[in-house]
Amino acid sequence: MSPLGKATDPTSIFHSQALSVKRAVEVQTKVSWGLQSEANFLHISNLSGAKKMHLGQQSALVDGLSLKELGDSVLVEIEPRRKGLPFLKHVEYRIVSKCFQIPVQRRYSDFEVFHGLLLQKFIYRMVPSLPPKRILKGVLNSVSDREFNDSRRRGLQRFMTLVIRHPVLAGDELVNIFLSVSSAEVLNKMRDAYKKTGDEFLTSQIALHGKVNLPKDMQSQAAANREVIASIHSSFNKLRDVAERMAQRSRENSTDLLMFGKDLSELGSDTPDLPVNATMSKAWKTQRKSLVELSGEFGLLADKAAHQGSREEDEVVEKLNLLLEQLRSYKDLCDRHDSGVLLEHQRAFEKRSGPVATHLKYQSNTEQPESRLTQQENTIITMEMRTYFSLLCLHQETQMVFTHLPLVTSILGTFVHSQIQGHKEMGDVWGELHPKLKDLLESPNEPSSRSSSQTHTSRGQKTCAVIGPA
Repeated sequence: MSPLGKATDPTSIFHSQALSVKRAVEVQTKVSWGLQSEANFLHISNLSGAKKMHLGQQSALVDGLSLKELGDSVLVEIEPRRKGLPFLKHVEYRIVSKCFQIPVQRRYSDFEVFHGLLLQKFIYRMVPSLPPKRILKGVLNSVSDREFNDSRRRGLQRFMTLVIRHPVLAGDELVNIFLSVSSAEVLNKMRDAYKKTGDEFLTSQIALHGKVNLPKDMQSQAAANREVIASIHSSFNKLRDVAERMAQRSRENSTDLLMFGKDLSELGSDTPDLPVNATMSKAWKTQRKSLVELSGEFGLLADKAAHQGSREEDEVVEKLNLLLEQLRSYKDLCDRHDSGVLLEHQRAFEKRSGPVATHLKYQSNTEQPESRLTQQENTIITMEMRTYFSLLCLHQETQMVFTHLPLVTSILGTFVHSQIQGHKEMGDVWGELHPKLKDLLESPNEPSSRSSSQTHTSRGQKTCAVIGPA
């Protein structure tokens, strides 16, 4: 069965039900108003876009949904030990969900199967993408391999976070299986679960009411929303790039401070002793010992700068990446809708004018079974309803995007707080370093000044002794 809506034999019962409901809805909206019909229709029409998502007691995206209620929390970590044969070792990821609280181990290939099934079942929803596969594996060294694994872990964390936060995806059996079943059984159970239910259209309680629940100007709204969200996506990309550069500068600053302290330590410890008659030899010996001590302060500054870079990466860059992943999945959904659903709908109408007209024209010469005509009409009706359902889902997913946008204010607050905290920590260390440096500059000069005053005094006494007897 194609996820874009081609009919298959297991859905013939649903096609008959869809045809009946389709005709009932058309009759209900065209006949003169009866009290019950008018009340039902007005009730549906007066619902806001988000409220309509409650139709049929369907889990929905609703207005006023707080950001804290968007979904369960999930943690993805890398297992410390790789598994498999010595020459075919693979990385496994440990996933812990707040809902299940039972850690499970998953390979990247498990994520791929899970993502593919989600995309087939929820073709009309925002399904986030996975991080890319490894490229040029043999070229990677231990450092780049570690960086790649951490980057992939972050990508898988974003993927799972967006899935868990999605009100429709999060409650599906596929997600429950992926977060709770053992590694040996997870793939088979997920595939079996999808085979039993099919895609969302076949099981959703709002699938039959898509046309009624759509805004009248849905097409123009969709185009305008897509343009606005594309502009927001571009702006978020720029913000993320700036935040990444700032985090990178903090890490580079940490490296520079660490090297500065190391060079300072070498200057104080590896320099050979100066000759005894060298000028300021005693002062230099004192300063050399102090330089070694001061190098430790620069090591502390380097740690603070590195911590600042990690804080900017985790609290600002990652949150922006999470929003960007959602916006990217929204763009993919719009592309699927434009290139797949609408084309399938157009072909369905062409079929309506084709085989049915041909049957009426050649009815006297060729006899077609009534069941075949019914099946063709059911297929066309189902395609229409799929199109309306896909538009309703697109409307819901657009609301989901706008629900997440207030997170920008939270990210901005986190960014400001991280800068204040980082500069305060660095300022405290610099403040402690300044008096130590001041003592270092003053202490070598004190013996010299005392010896100079003593020499001046002794010279004066000798002068008085010479002048006195005369």
